[in-house]
Amino acid sequence: MPGSSNGALDSANNAENSASAEYSAKDIQVLEGLEAVRKRPGMYIGDQSARGLHHLVYEVVDNSIDESLAGFADRIDVTIHPDGSVSVLDNGRGIPTEYHEGTGKPAAEVVMTVLHAGGKFAKGAYQVSGGLHGVGVSVVNALSSWLELNIHRDGGLYTQRYERGIPVTELTRTGDSSSHGTYVRFMADSEIFSTLEYSADTLKGRLRELAFLNPGITITFDDRRPDSEGNTPQTKSYCYEGGLRSFVEYLNRGKEPAFKPPVCIQGGKDGTTVEVAIQYNDTYIERIFAFANLINTVEGGTHVSGFRTALTRAINDESRRAKLLKEKDVNFTGDDLKEGLTAIISVKLLEPQFEGQTKTKLGNGDVKGIVDSAVYEGLKIAFEEQPEILKPIVDKALRARQAREAARKARDLVRRGSAMNRLDLPGKLADCSNRDPSVSELYIVEGDSAGGSAKQGRDRSFQAILPLRGKILNVEKARLDKILSNDVIRTIVQALGCGIGDDFDSSRLRYHKIFLMADADVDGAHIRTLLLTLFYRYMPQIIEEGHLFVAQPPLYRVQEGKKNHYCYSDKELKETTSGTESKNLHVQRYKGLGEMNPDQLWDTTMDPENRIVLKVRVEDAVLADELFGILMGDAVEPRREFIETHAREVRNLDI
Repeated sequence: MPGSSNGALDSANNAENSASAEYSAKDIQVLEGLEAVRKRPGMYIGDQSARGLHHLVYEVVDNSIDESLAGFADRIDVTIHPDGSVSVLDNGRGIPTEYHEGTGKPAAEVVMTVLHAGGKFAKGAYQVSGGLHGVGVSVVNALSSWLELNIHRDGGLYTQRYERGIPVTELTRTGDSSSHGTYVRFMADSEIFSTLEYSADTLKGRLRELAFLNPGITITFDDRRPDSEGNTPQTKSYCYEGGLRSFVEYLNRGKEPAFKPPVCIQGGKDGTTVEVAIQYNDTYIERIFAFANLINTVEGGTHVSGFRTALTRAINDESRRAKLLKEKDVNFTGDDLKEGLTAIISVKLLEPQFEGQTKTKLGNGDVKGIVDSAVYEGLKIAFEEQPEILKPIVDKALRARQAREAARKARDLVRRGSAMNRLDLPGKLADCSNRDPSVSELYIVEGDSAGGSAKQGRDRSFQAILPLRGKILNVEKARLDKILSNDVIRTIVQALGCGIGDDFDSSRLRYHKIFLMADADVDGAHIRTLLLTLFYRYMPQIIEEGHLFVAQPPLYRVQEGKKNHYCYSDKELKETTSGTESKNLHVQRYKGLGEMNPDQLWDTTMDPENRIVLKVRVEDAVLADELFGILMGDAVEPRREFIETHAREVRNLDI
């Protein structure tokens, strides 16, 4: 078993080996083949970039999680090997190896080579499946240059190898084994993916999330790739007996909670189980993460609707009963109760229905009532048993209500510069002549000098320039009313024309491409981070709909005679200058955008034919929320830990 470890297989097992008889070849149902996977991989994994690459790992891990949900695995080991391949090892029952009736092939080979073939489609094999939304390990096999499968089951070790989805060896018993479980190691195919570089942070974020959602399971991540200095990162292990309670406490690190510990609720009905953990803190941001069968439903759905209804109803009812709300006071709305709320909602159901743009919105109608009932009853019990936790929630909601009224007045001032009235647009904005948002671009530029160059160098027909003057507020530490009183933010919101927060309406967005353009130094990085925080917290739809980009100006200009070469990294500079003996070679390091004349800025950073830009998108909502909280929040210790961990990744940063 190349590159594998017996740690997962030899750990304490949740079931006897005889349990494998309950999961056999008859449980494998064949739905369709693999013919189109390599021709149209985007249909199965989303895209062929880093996002799709990481999805391969998630698909294999999902199979191991299914074994955990069924009660047969309590350990999963994920390893990135030095050659770039990835392995996933669990101590579950092992994929069935006997022959499958419908195909005449070993069941394991059917699972690995036929799309949507697996035990999760048969109700007897898995009650709840974490990977039901996925496309299965067969797609991972099809999109890998090679894949090795090792199965420990029924006292034997079975092995098989595939190349681009095709078996090149038979599934063979190669030895005896007293353990049970499945080991899959694969190398993503360079013919399919634009990158084969895995992000350790992205993978660790998802694995940690799964460990929170499955209390008692131990998930280990081992990155064996050496860094630039030859060091190998240490192994990380995730196990949280506290489950969702631990998840909420983790998200609220460095924040002052309104009460301890988080309120935890469990309930369910008709085969649907509900788990919720709630805690308020001293910030102004709402953090709700909802999961259905372990899938992060970033677009919400019926479970989130049921939660919000129950939270509002329970707090109003108990506040009246405890006389914290007087007779003359109106009931709290859901908006009043958002400020400082951290909540995790996890539902498990037999047949989830996903919808929405990214298929991450739960649509099961009956789930709303089940969650509503469970959360309402759970909160009532919590408030009765711990009456001291209700008052800080009510006090915070009352302050939030007052702030929302102030924010409404501030919004009214911003609305006056609407998309329909260009005469009221901010004076700092150099608008474009085109009125079609789909072809219009806005550059938000740091500083007057760079703004001047950008105005002169742009194509006025479709490119607008908004230079930033003054300090932008850190929105992580402020309420919306204060945010809208900041001149820089108010100017940005007015220029975009689509509102902010609950008032946001993407149909009013005046530019469908928005570029953040700042200097490549510490100050520029800080301004970019402040702007990204504003968009992520109060206009996330702009990111979700793919409208936000980060401009990439060059770091160097290499002049050789009358020829100019622009380099965007030290590596590119070295490649450009190596072997050049010309005495006329001149290298200029750009300290800021203002050092570039209008023609240079157009040629390198604004010309759609030549520019290099980074598209901003959220791969992992939990990880993104965590990073913004660490980098922009009040707590110093988590930020120090983050800097110490990632300091080696920073190269040539001007200070």
